[in-house]
Amino acid sequence: MTLWGYIRPDGSVGIRNHVLVISSVVCANEVTSSISNSVPGTVYVVHNEGCGQLGIDYEQTLRTLIGFGRNPNVASVLVIGLGCEKLDPRVLADGISSSGKRVEVLVIQEEGGTIKAKEKGIKIAEELVSEAYKMKREPIDLSSIVLALECGGSDATSGIAANPAMGFVSDYVVKAGGTSILSETPEFIGAEHILAKRAISEEVARKVFEIVERAEKSALAMGVDLRGTQPTRGNIEGGITTIEEKSLGCIYKAGKSPIQGVVEYAEPPKGKGLWIMDTPGHDVQSITGMVAGGAQVVLFSTGRGTPVGCPIAPVIKITGNPMTYEKMRDNIDINAGTIILGLETIEDVGLRILEELFLVINGKMTKAEALGHREFAITRIGPTM
Repeated sequence: MTLWGYIRPDGSVGIRNHVLVISSVVCANEVTSSISNSVPGTVYVVHNEGCGQLGIDYEQTLRTLIGFGRNPNVASVLVIGLGCEKLDPRVLADGISSSGKRVEVLVIQEEGGTIKAKEKGIKIAEELVSEAYKMKREPIDLSSIVLALECGGSDATSGIAANPAMGFVSDYVVKAGGTSILSETPEFIGAEHILAKRAISEEVARKVFEIVERAEKSALAMGVDLRGTQPTRGNIEGGITTIEEKSLGCIYKAGKSPIQGVVEYAEPPKGKGLWIMDTPGHDVQSITGMVAGGAQVVLFSTGRGTPVGCPIAPVIKITGNPMTYEKMRDNIDINAGTIILGLETIEDVGLRILEELFLVINGKMTKAEALGHREFAITRIGPTM
């Protein structure tokens, strides 16, 4: 199947052509969402950050927002700022525009308030949408795809059926010269030694152990032992009995490819192949980090069923639980429960996911997209000042 996408000025490839309206600070959220809701063809990102943050916490928020704007699924961007926030909207815009795409900035205080800012923002957004509609899809190669791997609401079938089938697809994309990202550091606990053995070097292996230790120490500093918080209530009700069981199931998503390196939250992989991103296990925060790191499409396995999506990247939902598929057909794209029922092999389902991935790359909407699921959340490091 020929794949089609949008070639961006920096050579990256988008599989969607969004005009993104993004706030630089929580105080600009209402204006941001109002402008986007008034202009069909735009999507918006609002959040609770942008002020009162320090050091690496502020840098992480800035990196995440820049990464969303730079993501190749975005054609152009309108940044909405308040005017007195720590996260300067023009710094955000400069970070995005270095990708070569058009970026406009609107500052509410400079425009004279909400009403005037909305009026001007709508005109700018309409112009950006008009330009985006002129862009055409071109043939692309699978090697240009960056795949995000996520699991949430896991149950016993996730690690047996859905995740191994996702691993088949991840290996396929990597062998084709593409990139795949495994995340959710707390869900490596008890399985980090297995991941480390797949690292391409001792340095990468050491980094795998470091991020797991860092996650555990961060929790302990707040008086919480992660090994006592996992599996969650929902996981246990779904048949997972220990954190090690959950972790061993989680890492199946990444197939058998060697691990090229470890990157920080929202940091793009430094090359092709399979990479690990240090993210929390929180599904939406994890997806946000990987998409900010350049992923154009997300494979998401869920045993219990979860509807979440992403503002700019299609999320393909896969369940290994045949009962969840029957209950949540409106949300689930792929039924991997056929493996549990003995009707298909892992490879059979992997090939079905791959076919769906190709269709989604070429424009087919996922269930999450069709239902308007656009959840977004940036993970925090430090306290608000």
